[in-house]
Amino acid sequence: MRTSKHLIAALSLVCSQATAQETQPLLSVELNAQETTEAGCLLSFMVRNGHAQEIENVVFETVLFNTAGQVDRLTLLDFGSFPPNRPRVRQFLVDGLACDALGQVLINGASSCKVAGTDSPICDNSLGLSSRTGTELTG
Repeated sequence: MRTSKHLIAALSLVCSQATAQETQPLLSVELNAQETTEAGCLLSFMVRNGHAQEIENVVFETVLFNTAGQVDRLTLLDFGSFPPNRPRVRQFLVDGLACDALGQVLINGASSCKVAGTDSPICDNSLGLSSRTGTELTG
């Protein structure tokens, strides 16, 4: 009886750890900083590729909303390549937009995602989004 209780407890722990690992995003995109420049709003993103393979190129379809919740523009952001298990920072200048007028950034999904020379769904699967700015990043 005692052995079965220990076995059940051990299996429960292993299952909960496996579930936590499965729900953890494998590709995380964080809106890390934004800075108003003379030309517009400079957005800095921190990206971590938790997949075992390199993402050769990813382009995200992105919608920018103003602080009133209205669409300001729809754009494609080419994030380039990401080696596995290494953080990368990518910056994009949004011409003619003051950062304080930006209320939300929505990532609609990957317009293009190349892994091993072919299209791959991994850029949309397990995508984790967060923001360290006053602007919400959603998807």
